Amino acid sequence: MESREKLEGILAILKESDYSEKSPNELNIEIGQWFLATPYVEKTLELSGSEKLVINTIGVDCTTFLETVVTLSRIAKSGSVSFDSFEKELENLRYRAGKNQGYSSRLHYFSDWIFENEAKGIITDVTQEIGGSPYANAPTFMSENPQFYRQLSEAENLDAIKEAETKIAKRGYFYIPKAEIASLEKNIQSGDLIAITTSMDNLDIVHTGFAIEKNGRIHLLHASSKNMEVEISEKPLSEYLAGNKSQSGIMVARLTG
Repeated sequence: MESREKLEGILAILKESDYSEKSPNELNIEIGQWFLATPYVEKTLELSGSEKLVINTIGVDCTTFLETVVTLSRIAKSGSVSFDSFEKELENLRYRAGKNQGYSSRLHYFSDWIFENEAKGIITDVTQEIGGSPYANAPTFMSENPQFYRQLSEAENLDAIKEAETKIAKRGYFYIPKAEIASLEKNIQSGDLIAITTSMDNLDIVHTGFAIEKNGRIHLLHASSKNMEVEISEKPLSEYLAGNKSQSGIMVARLTG
């Protein structure tokens, strides 16, 4: 099935029902589970030529899965369900100031994505509120490794990424260290956005997904690079992180509305 066909099918389902009474978190969980077993595909946004708004519902990575579900949740909640409204909402979510103005306007660092989308009124970063600790956040991975990003061979893009990195480093971020997730998970709601932090100095976030309650514990609904598909983690979130040395904790964001 082609991506557009799958998306049109989802939009048709959303048009048939009134989702205005459901909370954004409930919508994230309902819609997110429609993507279970969707193949994991990396670098779907990295196309040749100028930056395009890529829509791919048949192959997702952890971020494009999250963005697709959040976009669908928001248009379902608003009642404005169409391909055009999906496109506009996805662009608003994915790019700085909500506009695709080239490669460097895409929110490449997920901590920047959280900050910008909180400024747009789309989400609230609840990490500090639910018990988080200060997180030293100064990502420089992209500017230090331009060889991994074709578009960073252009000086203009590289300079813009460096500028974004400088701004990120000046902000105050919080995280919940992985050793504290089990004791604080009662404050995490099913449908919250989860961003997994890293112990690597030059990176901010290494994985994303949605919190989902299963047997009284918080698990992760995510596009898994290990199992190569969208799934619900077998282990609770705290144990999932415990098994990965480079994952240091989580940031938690919640859709508004």
